[in-house]
Amino acid sequence: MIAPQSIIKESRLQQNSWQGTLWLAPDFAILHGAVGATDSHAHYAHQLMLSTGGPFTAELDGIVHTAQHLLVESLRPHAILAAPAPMLTIYAEPQRLGGRALLAAAGSAGAASLDSLAAALQAQPREILADARVQRALDQVDALLSGKVSAAAVAEAAHLSLSQLERLFNAQLGLPVRRLVLWRRLRLAIRCILLGSTLTEAAHGAGFADAAHFSRTMRSLFGVRADRSLRQLNVKLIG
Repeated sequence: MIAPQSIIKESRLQQNSWQGTLWLAPDFAILHGAVGATDSHAHYAHQLMLSTGGPFTAELDGIVHTAQHLLVESLRPHAILAAPAPMLTIYAEPQRLGGRALLAAAGSAGAASLDSLAAALQAQPREILADARVQRALDQVDALLSGKVSAAAVAEAAHLSLSQLERLFNAQLGLPVRRLVLWRRLRLAIRCILLGSTLTEAAHGAGFADAAHFSRTMRSLFGVRADRSLRQLNVKLIG
C-alpha cells in the first residue's frame, strides 16, 4: 500500500515538533511526548512505538499502518507519518534486548508510563554475545570513538584477524565494522547534544569529521534533523 501524498507532505512539514522527556539507559532509551514525523529511515536499534491516546500512522517496509503500537525491528525501513497523541517510544540495542523483550516489558508495565516501562525494561534478561571477543571489540570501538577507529586496532584488542572481526560482526551483530562504528558515533553524539553540547562539539567529540557529517548521518539513520529534533527534550540518565 502506498502512502497518500497528503500524508507524505504532512510528514515533511512536522519534523520539528519533537518534544517531551527522554530517559537514557546504557542499552535502551524511552521517549515520552509529542513525536514529529520523519523521513523514511532505518537504524540499528529495535524500536517499539506505543500511543497513549489515539492511533498513529507509520510506514514499515513500504506499507502504511494505523495502530496503537508497532514494533520496528533493527534495520527495517520505516517512517512516522502522523502521531496526534503523545507517544511512548522505546529504542533498544539489539545485541542486548530483542524485540520480544520490548513487547514483554510493555505488556508487564500495564498502563504504560515512563516509570513502569523503565522498571520493566531493566528487569528483562539481557542477551549475551556468543563470542566474548566481540564484546572486547565493541569496548575498543567505544574507547576510540572520539578519533579514528582503526579496524586493525579493534581486531588486535579482540585477538582477531581483520577477516575474523568482520565475519563475527556480521554474524553476531548484523552489521559490518564500519557501519557499527558509525552507529556508535551517532549514539555518542546524540547523547552529547542531549546533555548540553553544541552540534559542533558533539560531532567532534564523537569522531565525526564535522557537524555536517553528523547531521547527514542523523538524517539517514533517524529521518530527522538533529538541530530540530533534540533540543526540546528533557533528559534523565538511568542505570
